[in-house]
Amino acid sequence: MKIGGSIVMASFLSTSWCRWSASAFVPATRTIRSSSGSARRLATVGQIVGSQQQRSTLPSSSAILNTSTQAAASIVSSTRLFSTAIAKEAAGAIEEEEEELPTNENDIDLLKIRHTSAHVMAMAVQQTFPEAQVTIGPWIDNGFYYDFYFPETTDAETGEAVPSRKLTDADLKKVKKAMDKICSKNYPILREEVTREEARKRIEAINEPFKMEILDSIKTEPITIYSIGEEWWDLCAGPHVESTGQLPKKAIALQSVAGAYWRGDEKREMLQRIYATAWKDPKQLKLYKKRMEEAKKRDHRMLGKKLDLFSIQEDAGGGLVFWHPKGSTIRRKIEDFWKEQHLAQDYDIVYTPHIANLDLWKTSGHFDFYAEGMFDQMEVENETYQIKPMNCPFHCLMYKDAIRSYRDLPFRWGELGTVYRYERSGTLHGLMRVRGFTQDDAHIFCLPDQLQDEIVDVLKLTKSVLSRFGFNKYEIMLSTRPEKSVGSDEIWDEATKALVGALDELDWKYGIDEGGGAFYGPKIDLKIKDAIGRTWQCSTVQCDFNLPDRFDLEYVSAEGTRERPIMVHRAIFGSIERFFGILIENCAGDLPFWLAPTQMKLLPVTDAVYDYCKEVAKKANRMGLRVEVDRGNERLAKQIRNAEQGRIPVMSVVGMKELEEGTLAVRSRKLGDLGSFSVDDLLAELKNCDADAVEMTKMGMVTVKEEAPEKEEVPEKEEENSA
Repeated sequence: MKIGGSIVMASFLSTSWCRWSASAFVPATRTIRSSSGSARRLATVGQIVGSQQQRSTLPSSSAILNTSTQAAASIVSSTRLFSTAIAKEAAGAIEEEEEELPTNENDIDLLKIRHTSAHVMAMAVQQTFPEAQVTIGPWIDNGFYYDFYFPETTDAETGEAVPSRKLTDADLKKVKKAMDKICSKNYPILREEVTREEARKRIEAINEPFKMEILDSIKTEPITIYSIGEEWWDLCAGPHVESTGQLPKKAIALQSVAGAYWRGDEKREMLQRIYATAWKDPKQLKLYKKRMEEAKKRDHRMLGKKLDLFSIQEDAGGGLVFWHPKGSTIRRKIEDFWKEQHLAQDYDIVYTPHIANLDLWKTSGHFDFYAEGMFDQMEVENETYQIKPMNCPFHCLMYKDAIRSYRDLPFRWGELGTVYRYERSGTLHGLMRVRGFTQDDAHIFCLPDQLQDEIVDVLKLTKSVLSRFGFNKYEIMLSTRPEKSVGSDEIWDEATKALVGALDELDWKYGIDEGGGAFYGPKIDLKIKDAIGRTWQCSTVQCDFNLPDRFDLEYVSAEGTRERPIMVHRAIFGSIERFFGILIENCAGDLPFWLAPTQMKLLPVTDAVYDYCKEVAKKANRMGLRVEVDRGNERLAKQIRNAEQGRIPVMSVVGMKELEEGTLAVRSRKLGDLGSFSVDDLLAELKNCDADAVEMTKMGMVTVKEEAPEKEEVPEKEEENSA
C-alpha cells in the first residue's frame, strides 16, 4: 500500500493480543469491616459483615493508539502493543465492550443470592437423595459450592449393602429441578439465635455428624441458624435473601461435581462437591457462560501442549515443569527484561543455594510455621538439610555477613530464585500450582525514613514491568495489622503510614482489608486483570518486622547505636511459572512480537531459494531476531497454515522473484499478504519493534520499491518443484 511515499503495514503483529474487553467476572478489591473494627475475610464459610469497595485502576500506560484513515481503508498507525485502547483492525471493526459483571464484593444482593442458593441446593440434594449428609456450602468468586457425604446404605428389601452414591450429570438435573420447585414455593428465610446446647440437640436429632464438628469449631456466641421455612435449616452467619422466591432460578446453573476431603485432610472422608454459578438475571448468566467458553479456549495447559512450550512429565513427578525450547525462549525473554529493569533501578542481582541446613529454617521460623508446605529433610554427613521453600532467609544471612552502616542503606537485592513447596497432587494445576517454581524475589533493607520512597519506587517498577506484558488494569488492596502479630504499635503505625503514603503519592485507588496483613507486617497486594476480565494475584509488597529480629539484623546509626533495618519483601510476577500461564491465557497464545519464540518464518516455495532463506535467517538472528526457515517439505498452503497455527506473527513467502530482487514478500498471520520489502528495511523495522516492544503497524518512511514492468513469460511451477 502506498501512502505519502511510505509503506504502511496494517497492524500485523499479534493484533489479537487483547480481543476481549476487560470485564470482571472474578472478585474485585474490597474493604471488609465489622462493627467492632476487626476484619473478617470473605473466604470464611457463610460469614460476612458488610462490605464497601473501591475500584482500583491505575493510570494506563503512556502509549496511545492512533489511527489514520488515509486511502480507502482504515489503517492503524504505529503504537505500543500494550495500549489500553481497543485495536482497530484494517476492516475498521471495533470490538464491542460488554457490560461488567457484578462481584460478591461490590454487590451484596448478588452475594445473598449465591449464599441462599447454596442452602436451597443442599435442601434439594437431601430431598432427592435422603441419605446425603451436608457439610459446608460457601459462596465463591462466581457462584457457590456445597460438599456432601454419601455413606453406604442398605437395600430395604434384600438387606444388601449399597455402595455410596456417585453423583452424575443426570443427578444434577434432578437436583436443579428440585431447586426450582423450592424457589417457586417462596419459602421465607428465617434467622434464629440459639444456645450452643440447643444447636447440639438439633444436630443430634437429624444425625448430621459433620455439622457437629462445625459447631465445635465455632467459638463465638450466640449460634445463628437460618431456616428455609420449616423444611430445612443450617448453621450460618448469613446474609440471605428474604425468601426463596427472590432467587432468579433461570440465572442459577449447576456446573460440575468434584471430590474433596473433609477439612482438606486426606485421612478423612471423601466428599462430593457440587459447583454452581448464580447471577442476578439470565443475561448475566449467559455472559458468564460465554466468558467461561472463552476461558476454555485459552487454557494454558492446552496451549502449552499445542504450541510445544512446556510439559509436566509424570515419570519425573507431578508439579515439576519441563521447559521446551520455545517455552524456554519466552521465559528467557521475560527473565532478561526483569533483570534489565531491576539493574536500571539500582538493584543488585544475587544467587543463593537451593538447600540449607535445617537450623536456618528454624531460625527463620519456617520450620515451625510452614512445615506442612515443605518437603522432607535430607541427611548429609550427620547434618539435616532442607530444600528451600523461600529465598528470604538466605538474603538475611547475606545482610548479616558484614557490619552495616546507615550510610550503606538501602540494599536492594533481587533474585530469580527457584523454590520447592509440597502441594498435594489433587491441588496441582498446570503452571498455576506446582511444586517447583521460580520466584521473582527481591528484598529491600532500608531505614525507617526511607521506607515510603522505596515503596513508591517498587510500585512504579511494578507498573512499568506489568505494562510491558499488556497488563494495565489492576486492583489494589492494602492489608493492615491482624490480631496476632509481631512488632511494636509504633513500627506498625509507621510502616502502614508509609504504604498509605506511597499509594497516595501515586494517586492510586485501593481497598483496605483491615486485619488482613501478615503477622510480620502490613502489605500491598496487586491483582492484574486479564483480557477476559479475570483477576490474578501477582504482585505484592510486604513489610517485615519478624525476620530482622529473628536474624538479629542491625545497622550502625548516625549516633553510633545499633538499630534494626526495615525489611521489605516484594515480587512483581509472583512466580515465573504462574505468570507465564496467566500471560499465555491472556493473549490466547498470540504472544506479542517481542516475546514470540519464532518472530518470523521464511517459507521457501522451491529448493532454489533455500540457501537465500538461510542467509536471511542468519542475518536476522545475528541482529537478535528469531527467524526460522521452513524445511519446505509441504505445499505452500500447508506451510502457511502451519505457521498460522504456530502463532507466528510474521511470515514471508520466498520465491525466485524475491531471490533475484533481494526482497521478502511479507504475510501477516492476521491480515494476509502485505507486499514486498527489502531485506535490510524489513529486518531493521522488526528489530526496532523487538527492542521497544512496539506493535509494528507502520513501516516508517521506507521507500516504495518501484516494480518492473511485467514480462510475458511462462509461469514457473515453483510449488510443484518444492513438492
